Amino acid sequence: MEASALAAVDEAAIARLLLELLVVPSVTGSAAESEVQHVLARHLERMDLDVDLWSMNLPELRAHPRFPGSEAPRTEAWGLVGGTRPQGDGPTLVLQGHIDVVPPGDLAQWEGDPFRPRVTGDVVHARGACDMKAGVVAILAALAAIREAGARLRGQVSAHFVVSEEDGGLGAFGTLQRGHTGDACIITEPTSGALMTANAGALTFRIQVPGRATHGSTRYVGVSAIDAYLPIHRALAHLEARRNAGADRLMSEYPIPYPLSVGTVRSGDWASSVPDLLVAEGRLGVRLGEDPAQARTELEACVAEACAADPWLRSHPATVTWPGGQFASGRLPAGHPLAAQVGDAHADVTSGPRPSERGAPYGSDLRLYSGAGIPTLQYGPGDVRLAHGPQEQVRVSEVVTVTRALVLATLRTVGTK
Repeated sequence: MEASALAAVDEAAIARLLLELLVVPSVTGSAAESEVQHVLARHLERMDLDVDLWSMNLPELRAHPRFPGSEAPRTEAWGLVGGTRPQGDGPTLVLQGHIDVVPPGDLAQWEGDPFRPRVTGDVVHARGACDMKAGVVAILAALAAIREAGARLRGQVSAHFVVSEEDGGLGAFGTLQRGHTGDACIITEPTSGALMTANAGALTFRIQVPGRATHGSTRYVGVSAIDAYLPIHRALAHLEARRNAGADRLMSEYPIPYPLSVGTVRSGDWASSVPDLLVAEGRLGVRLGEDPAQARTELEACVAEACAADPWLRSHPATVTWPGGQFASGRLPAGHPLAAQVGDAHADVTSGPRPSERGAPYGSDLRLYSGAGIPTLQYGPGDVRLAHGPQEQVRVSEVVTVTRALVLATLRTVGTK
């Protein structure tokens, strides 16, 4: 059965489907995000799977006490799950991927339109190529091959395609809240062939620093919010260093396992005025196993200490709030067989060693599935270092390799009759 399913992997269909999905500019929160869900639903229906395509109740999800946060404005969100029909008492394996992508950024840095895939030999360049439409294609192709081989599965395979991963995980959260669950989960995020068995978390923060406005020609009678922010920025660098001391072994290969990064700084509204407000926003890395509340407390204390040491900020302290995505960490339980099953599958299709096991320094949907009691790891095509940038790309051959490994891992996990 394994040989038959591997022979049914259609490499040409993989390339065609990848190009089909990449031309849809499914930026988080946009109408095209929903468009891709409907395209994928039609593919699942053609495979005769049980398909659940639904419009999520956004007010209800946002009011939930465990809502994971979001950043992109949106008026709708569609969930999509396609499942096989079990023919026995085997386990349910979830194959999960997100269909939303980040904006392309500065178009001048791209070679051509980010949403017109450019093919160079085996390489496909486009926004979303590795993060993570290639992973979505691998899931569909693996399901198609298993079906083409006529496998009778003891358990069930459930494909979860979700929106809003890039800004917090609303799609995965809504899918789990709807009752779609499983006994194990593989998320096909780009891992360059490695097994990601843990994810650090990431919390979006906002720091507002007050100043005192005046005319630029008499700046000495005012206080620039930009100058007032500088000691806070230095304090954040010291906090990052402290929080990265003694990192978990799964994170040891990263120079900075839990980065603290300020991504935007906005201040001033007139060139000849001293700015009276600065707003800095960034992300705080959450250590493996750390309570996000503790991480927030540490950053808030850091900012408070910096303010207490500064003459202006002592009486005009900065404020810290936590908007946007709030990613906790997540981890596959030690010794869980899923890592060996996926690792052995990869080794078998590549005739090489079992891939290395490590953690990822970014937040993902892994923590939501792990938090729901579903043992989860990440394994998928592409290099995450190319994600979110103008050189985003993926090799079709790598998508094929992951597809074949998913075929074996799926058959071995859910069992056949």
